[in-house]
Amino acid sequence: MSRKKSLILTDHELRLMNVLWLRGRATVAEVVESLPPPPLAYSTVLTTMRTLEQKGYVAHDEERRAYIYRPVVARDQAAKSAMHHLLGRFFGNSPGALAVALLGEAPLSDADATEIERMLQRRRKATP
Repeated sequence: MSRKKSLILTDHELRLMNVLWLRGRATVAEVVESLPPPPLAYSTVLTTMRTLEQKGYVAHDEERRAYIYRPVVARDQAAKSAMHHLLGRFFGNSPGALAVALLGEAPLSDADATEIERMLQRRRKATP
């Protein structure tokens, strides 16, 4: 029995998506050339682009004999999807538990702390 495909981007897929989000559209060869180290083989990138297309993250147009791939899912949509996956899988769908975990792990800049305080105040006012 085959494994169910994940709708969340793997690290490998994310590397390719970052190129497409930056460029807007690209051939497999252009993605290979644009990737930061470590390099990937053309065949590896081609296979991953096909997987991304099956997952609905990219689509292609055919120009002459080349496939030009373009992102169908915006970066912020992919980030939200990954966040919801993380929230459900590790934090029991509790945004508060995720926030506590994040705040407990990483140092915050003054600007980040101020923004978080502003967001919390807005949420308190919006909640009856």
